[in-house]
Amino acid sequence: MLVVPGRSQAVSGFRLKTLIEKLPFPSGAIAGMQAHYAHFVEFDPSYTEASAVFGAAQTDHTPVAVEALQPTTAENVWTIIATLLRAPGETGAPHAPIQLLDENTDGEEAQDLAANERELWVLPRCGTISPWSSKATDIFGLCGLGCVVRRVERGVVYRIAFAQGFAVPQFKLSEHRQIINAGSDRMTEGIYEACPAPAQIFAHAEPRPLREVPIRDSSDGELARPIRSIEAAQAEPSSAADDQGAAVALLVRANRELGLALASDEIAYLVDAYMAELKRNPTDTELMMFAQVNSEHCRHKIFNAAWTIDGHAQTRSLFDWIRATQNMHPEHVLSAYSDNAAVLEAVDANRIRAWAPLESDAQRWGMRDAGAVHIVAKVETHNHPTLISPFAGAATGAGGEIRDEGAVGLGSRPKCGLAGYAVSDLRIPGFEQPWEAATANVGFPAHVASALDIMLEAPLGAAAFANEFGRPAIMGFFRTYLQRVPTGMPPPQGAHVDEPDLDCELRGFHKPIMIAGGMGSVRAEHVLKTPFAPGARLIVLGGPSMLIGLGGGAASSVASGTQAQELDFASVQRGNPEMERRCQMVLDACTALGAANPIAFVHDVGAGGLSNALTELVHDSGLGADIEIRDVPCADAALSPMEIWCNESQERYVLAVTPEQLSIFEKIARRERCPFAVVGSAVAELRLRVTDRLMGGHVIDLPMDVLFGKPPKMTRDADSLLVPRVVFDASLSRYQPTATSLADRVHDAVTRVMRLPSVASKSFLITIGDRSVTGLVARDPMVGPWQVPVADVAITCSGYESDLRTGEAMAMGERPTLAVIDSAAASRMAVAESLLNLAAAAVPDLSWTKLSANWMAAASHAGEGARLYGAVRALSELCQTLGISVPVGKDSMSMQVRWEDTV
Repeated sequence: MLVVPGRSQAVSGFRLKTLIEKLPFPSGAIAGMQAHYAHFVEFDPSYTEASAVFGAAQTDHTPVAVEALQPTTAENVWTIIATLLRAPGETGAPHAPIQLLDENTDGEEAQDLAANERELWVLPRCGTISPWSSKATDIFGLCGLGCVVRRVERGVVYRIAFAQGFAVPQFKLSEHRQIINAGSDRMTEGIYEACPAPAQIFAHAEPRPLREVPIRDSSDGELARPIRSIEAAQAEPSSAADDQGAAVALLVRANRELGLALASDEIAYLVDAYMAELKRNPTDTELMMFAQVNSEHCRHKIFNAAWTIDGHAQTRSLFDWIRATQNMHPEHVLSAYSDNAAVLEAVDANRIRAWAPLESDAQRWGMRDAGAVHIVAKVETHNHPTLISPFAGAATGAGGEIRDEGAVGLGSRPKCGLAGYAVSDLRIPGFEQPWEAATANVGFPAHVASALDIMLEAPLGAAAFANEFGRPAIMGFFRTYLQRVPTGMPPPQGAHVDEPDLDCELRGFHKPIMIAGGMGSVRAEHVLKTPFAPGARLIVLGGPSMLIGLGGGAASSVASGTQAQELDFASVQRGNPEMERRCQMVLDACTALGAANPIAFVHDVGAGGLSNALTELVHDSGLGADIEIRDVPCADAALSPMEIWCNESQERYVLAVTPEQLSIFEKIARRERCPFAVVGSAVAELRLRVTDRLMGGHVIDLPMDVLFGKPPKMTRDADSLLVPRVVFDASLSRYQPTATSLADRVHDAVTRVMRLPSVASKSFLITIGDRSVTGLVARDPMVGPWQVPVADVAITCSGYESDLRTGEAMAMGERPTLAVIDSAAASRMAVAESLLNLAAAAVPDLSWTKLSANWMAAASHAGEGARLYGAVRALSELCQTLGISVPVGKDSMSMQVRWEDTV
């Protein structure tokens, strides 16, 4: 491995200053800190000139390439490497020595440090591949180094100089919890004292085994044991006792320790299925797959549940109330509730042209008639990941929603986006606000990000993903809220009271809202997914599997803090927008072929990874599948079958392509340099079989009706609780006791309002994102010659033609603070706000207006179920009256954070 120090400043001065303040040392203890990149080049095992390349680097550390070079000599190889890794215009010596480490090097030996200096090396976590590495390795291959370099990775080296007179710490910095939290993202990065060993950076380990959970012979108390395959386990002698109670107890334990988030009736359903029908033990792969496929996140069990409110059985589920709007007002909706996003009819859709290869020359593209082109719309949330790791969580929130827009029907195209954030009080050091004083003693759990950290990192993550993918961000919102609110009481006790001296609970956004949405376009001939036939090839398109994003569907379905911290961290995905752009280019090229589109079916890969995406792909066509798990592209050789099957890594889609059109698809994917693999075929038998040719036998062998069967339908019993309403003091003296006059109190109140994040300028959130890419944005948030961020609505053009006067408009409305008092009123006000904002655009009439309703609630908290039901019903009744339908939306029913036995 060749270690090549970078010469550019890896971290800004502002971020270094912030980092120093977070480190566990007294003020003034650190005299200075520098940071530079370190690049790690792993040579291909077949390349024998690594020592010669190192010698060339020692001879000339900054070679200049004056012409195109071929890697025919060690000097040329080093010149290409140095040119690619050196920052433009930099010619000075590197910050640290260039090193060549062999595979037997132990690593972590500090070099060239003064007596008062220590170093921290922050690298991608062992076993993962960073998005930078994916792109850089591909570039190395395009520059002729494909047979020389297997992989290149990058880290950041922090050199800390301690002040004179301060004792340099002798403990291991890389093991100190506060330093780890301050200096790295624990989900994506690891910290070392010096350059780690090559084996730690480029891990190549033996694959971890398949495991089974021995529910049929659980007397020894073992949670899971390694097996080679289902067949091998069944061939072993067994003392199956088939003790139903012991089996349930073991699955309850597995549910907790593996983070499956199964309900008790689902555990009973699985025990019955394996003991009575399948007559064998489940594998960990099957259990994790079942948990993801049937999670609240994926199946929306609360919205489909049967409700009883205050002892009265309700005739409609929450989803029934939403569907009622579409049933009453279906006009201008082409697809609802059945795909990754809704499809809405476009005004003058037949006049909109599409970007496609020219008939005269397929190598040239231009605007062509493509039949009608319609609108794709979707809004969703990524709350749990943003709480755990703000940058990565928000980035993958934006990326996941973009994938939803691109995987509609037989392939579609993202067009514009939005992002919104709601967090608890920021409490900015040195800029604390008066309304934050009442909750100043409220902290955050140690393993999650604070509100301020979220707002410093999450918007950058979402913007970075959208910028690199190439989608404009033209709308959003930002709100902070944290308050002690009187605990709800049964009616009629929840009346007005004069004094706020009541039992209170905390209401706020410790678990943040990170909302991502947008619009796209889809050809009329590609709007609807249609079943495909047995024999279709099943394809994974996009990045390789890694041990990231494991169990995200289940993790997003429970209150934060109710499962192990390690499971929370494992459940968050990492974004790779460049890979997602490659995938989108493949989809664009396929849909540009019109009726000859080779895609028979497409799903994006989100929560649950391939375990959810591939199974849904075949299930939606009434088929089963035969899949070989070792055909799934994998960047970590140590992954177990469960980890390969269930991780959510990188940006991926799954597709069905007929054998006759497979060559067309392969040609397009190779042209776009987008990784793909044919992993199996659809079969007529309604059974999912996943084989492992490395170990022999099956890792999954399940009837589809067991996986997608009918566990008992959820029932919800909720009681209404009213929050006592403290009478508002119109004189303001209760809230500003030190102000002597009404004028002073009004002045102070106005100042507070103008400083409230929901009112104050959002420029810092707007300017970090590209607002004009694609050339189709007609109205972004900035208005007028001074670019003031006051736009009510975001508008895009239908196409590039100068005579086309149609487009798409979107606006937002949200009223979470009102929901504390009256959830039904909050729903109605949110709809009203969105419609009033939308009125700034020339909408023909309300029949063309459609809503995406996104619901956030702590549904299992006392009183919240009834509030949720009332809010959904109120919105449905209002929309039916106005003539508006709700063809798309999302629910997040675990908006609760627990720590130290406090909610």
